[in-house]
Amino acid sequence: MSEQSGRSPAGSAEDSAPLGWQAQKSASTRNLIVEAAVKCFVDLGYARTTTTVIAEKAGLSRGAMLHHFPSKLDVVRAAVEYLHAKRLRALRKAMAKDPRDGDHVHQGVDTYWSHVNHPLFVAFFELAVAARTDRELADILRPAQESFEREWHQATLEVFPEWRGKGENFDLAFDLSRYLLEGMAISFLTHKETERDKRVLGYLEQKIRELASQPSR
Repeated sequence: MSEQSGRSPAGSAEDSAPLGWQAQKSASTRNLIVEAAVKCFVDLGYARTTTTVIAEKAGLSRGAMLHHFPSKLDVVRAAVEYLHAKRLRALRKAMAKDPRDGDHVHQGVDTYWSHVNHPLFVAFFELAVAARTDRELADILRPAQESFEREWHQATLEVFPEWRGKGENFDLAFDLSRYLLEGMAISFLTHKETERDKRVLGYLEQKIRELASQPSR
């Protein structure tokens, strides 16, 4: 009998299992690092987020973190992809719920208003501000922003089919909602006035309904 006879054939379950486990462990660690980075963006801001701080937040040594992400920009690139996917998934899930009294306008406004008041939006906004003076960051962030807007636009039409064929009316309602709600959310990062925001949100819903009732342009 040869010395090899007691070993499992190459490519057997015994050989592949450890490799599969290592891949899962690596993916889990990478995800832990990315989530730690996002928390750092929210809690500390982009400028104060370093690879050392991210590693500490993830409960890892800096060397272990750098094994998965050799630089801060590598972590940022993964974090932007993570934020893009998670934000879009959360929006789709919220919009897909049956609205009260069939009121899609209120549901759409309420959904995005809740979205921009979530820490995930704060993290993305923090990156957007930093990208104004950081070309490398801007090159990472811009494609993700454009992709998010396209997919959100398409998802809205899928969930609210009554807007199909409305052309510029829908685009205007979409942009009005986005710019107003994001602007309000940014303002509320430093102060909140709930009575004023209710009034503005109600006015926004009124304008969207007017656009929905007008002939398409």
